[in-house]
Amino acid sequence: MPVTARVSHEVNAQADSLPADGRFELKHKQRIRPLLWSWIHFLIYFVIQTVFGIYIRFAHAYSSLVHRALAIRHHHYHSPEYIQRDVATLSRVPEHLSVILKRRPQEDDGALEALMDEVAELTVWSAAAGVPLLSVYERTGVLKNYMREVQELVELRLASYFGRVNSPTLRMYAPNHSSAVTTTSASATNSTNNTAVEQKPTPQQRVHIDLLLLSATDGRDTLVDLTRTLAEMAQSKKLHPNDITPELIDTEIMATTIIPDQDLLDQPDDHHQKPAAKEVGAGEPDLLIIFGSQVKLDGYPPWQIRLSEMFCVGDVGGDINAPTRVEYQAFLRALWKYAGAEMRFGK
Repeated sequence: MPVTARVSHEVNAQADSLPADGRFELKHKQRIRPLLWSWIHFLIYFVIQTVFGIYIRFAHAYSSLVHRALAIRHHHYHSPEYIQRDVATLSRVPEHLSVILKRRPQEDDGALEALMDEVAELTVWSAAAGVPLLSVYERTGVLKNYMREVQELVELRLASYFGRVNSPTLRMYAPNHSSAVTTTSASATNSTNNTAVEQKPTPQQRVHIDLLLLSATDGRDTLVDLTRTLAEMAQSKKLHPNDITPELIDTEIMATTIIPDQDLLDQPDDHHQKPAAKEVGAGEPDLLIIFGSQVKLDGYPPWQIRLSEMFCVGDVGGDINAPTRVEYQAFLRALWKYAGAEMRFGK
């Protein structure tokens, strides 16, 4: 006879040997104990949920308070001098800064305009902070369809911060897109001859920034196209299979984000003027800022962020698919974290 059946048989035998009142009390206890344990479990679960709920609410309130305090203390006031002051004490700034943005739902009015405005603000902040290359990733690639509009908005924002004469030069590029062209700002290099109050800038006052627009097609689709091309070349005997090495693949993938050469339009006749870089290889970002509540790459090209420092902006526990507002204090906190990070390079 199994042990369980034998124990049950012994308990029933003991219950039968008890008086009628004893048998009723024993059966009553057997019914009460499971109910009692279920209530205890529910009480423990309720206490844990309540404690964590209170903790999360206090954490959100504290985080919001700190963010508001930083926003008040460190505000750019649409002046690059304030931004330069905020980053003056940093030991380093990223040579390549990348951000992940999310477009608001299609039904929201002004979603595209808000996204373009965020790109313009980030470009201005990066230029003022001394970041020479900014790449903006948006999964759908809608920004690539409005290259000219984005450029015009960024140029206007640069001029509003730096002034028309001192406005940084801008170069934009969007790889793997039918309308992807390299656009270079012309207004940044044109000064008004009939304005006496504006002085000709010195070479140290002029800066240059490159803006790279990325989307999901620059990730998986790039790898698929490269694989198809290498396979066709190997089949046609144009490339030996032994020549397909990790170094070759890495070089070809990185080449897709190189900003092509293009001279500045309407370059002023000044041999002291510092020219823009002829060609920029984006490479891996030094810092990746994720504007979202959780670390979600959303299709970002994985081979470009192997050694990148990541900084996530947003309330923990928020909607993972909801866009997070782009704010200067979050941008500044990311630069602070990058300056204090220990770069082990995978070791």
